[in-house]
Amino acid sequence: MAEKNEIAVFGGGCFWCTEAVFKGLKGVVSVVPGYAGGGKTNPIYEEVLSGKTGHAEVIKLEYDPIQIFYQDLLTVFFATHDPTTLNRQGNDVGTQYRSIIFYTTPEQEKEAKQFIEELSQPGKRVVTELKPLEKFYEAENYHRNYYQKNSNAPYCQVVISPKLDKLKEKFYNLLNNSKESTS
Repeated sequence: MAEKNEIAVFGGGCFWCTEAVFKGLKGVVSVVPGYAGGGKTNPIYEEVLSGKTGHAEVIKLEYDPIQIFYQDLLTVFFATHDPTTLNRQGNDVGTQYRSIIFYTTPEQEKEAKQFIEELSQPGKRVVTELKPLEKFYEAENYHRNYYQKNSNAPYCQVVISPKLDKLKEKFYNLLNNSKESTS
């Protein structure tokens, strides 16, 4: 990891979805699915899936803050999942699918807290948790690049593909393959 790169950790439901969303952003060097926020050391997927470990499915991403700002990452994070549903994203239900940000610097904590406050409005309660990252456990290898390996699977077609379409539509300028507008 280059000294200038930073780490961000987000949980917005299934990590297959969040990995696919963040993988295509310019300035994102790597995205690793995993588990954070629970009490068990070295949890495995089946344990986290049970909801008994306290971990959330998360992604840990390394990014270049010169190419993409943490604020941009927050914008994409909140636009690609529902931060108002407690312990649920679509049909994925349980604390392992909660909306959560694990900050790695005081600046990230401040920016995320402010972002959450700005999103919260009367009648729209943002339930995203904000905690310091204590420990991140990498998920098993078969979870890495899940969408790329299984893009034709029903779950990927129904859940992940629409998120990626929304990403392309709303955040084209943040994507790796985007061309800068000349206007």
